[in-house]
Amino acid sequence: MTDDRPTGFQRARSAEQREVRKQAILDAATQLLGEMSVGEISLRELSRRVGLSKTNVVRYFETREAVFFELLNRSLAQWIEELSDELEAARPDGPAAVTDALARSLAERPVLCGLFSALGSELERNISAEAVREFKLAHVRLLGELAELLRRHITTLTAAAARELVSLTVVFTAGLWPFAHPSEAVAEAQCDPELAATKVDFADRLGRTLHVTVIGLLSLR
Repeated sequence: MTDDRPTGFQRARSAEQREVRKQAILDAATQLLGEMSVGEISLRELSRRVGLSKTNVVRYFETREAVFFELLNRSLAQWIEELSDELEAARPDGPAAVTDALARSLAERPVLCGLFSALGSELERNISAEAVREFKLAHVRLLGELAELLRRHITTLTAAAARELVSLTVVFTAGLWPFAHPSEAVAEAQCDPELAATKVDFADRLGRTLHVTVIGLLSLR
């Protein structure tokens, strides 16, 4: 029989206490993502790391997937704020400089990139429609903020084009991140000179892809 009893927390009774518990769960999930992929993290492992029983964890998040939904949106909000500061400080000149800065900024945030990669394939499972609705409403709002930020620095983009650029940024990140961070066996195989071209530099490839995307979006106006 496994022991899922809590190891440290008392039951939260106020809104402030609940937020502390939620943040502790999110912090534990972040730590685990530094050690393994989303798919390898079980609710049991997460509850052990945070020091709560599984029953207590689901008082704050209905499933494992809901934890990562919340972590994704919080990570996204933090990144947008930091990216705004980065772009203001760098004052990139031209669309290519903006997309390069965007790609480099994303590359420095492995938790966010990993969660984007897991979004469609893993996270949108085992969760209620209401939880998905809540997540997606917040997610769409954040992506809208990102679109407005990019439009301030690429002024020739229309509002619709900026939204499409943001949507494609998520898609490209989700697709490229796993290839840029392969398994040990794949990384070892890629040491063969004949396979050198199969290695993916995430920031470089994403920056170029986004630049080409911006050129295409501007030509479609």
